[in-house]
Amino acid sequence: MTVRNVEAEWQLKAACRGPQAAVFFPPAAPERRDEKRFRERNAKAICETCSVRQDCLSYALTIREQHGIWGGLSESERRELLTV
Repeated sequence: MTVRNVEAEWQLKAACRGPQAAVFFPPAAPERRDEKRFRERNAKAICETCSVRQDCLSYALTIREQHGIWGGLSESERRELLTV
């Protein structure tokens, strides 16, 4: 089994799949601080219910994903983990 197939397996089980996926990434247009907090709070609530949350976070940390909520953490929260 290739790495690509292993990634696809956990991604297929992710709670963020589907129409709600938009809350995990910033919109194309600028958003106000309160809108960002609301969007991120909604995304993190979805992550709380996800069975593959740890796989998602590990993947984001490994590839140093710079955008969006992954594994329940924002960009800045993941950066903080990487600098510890």
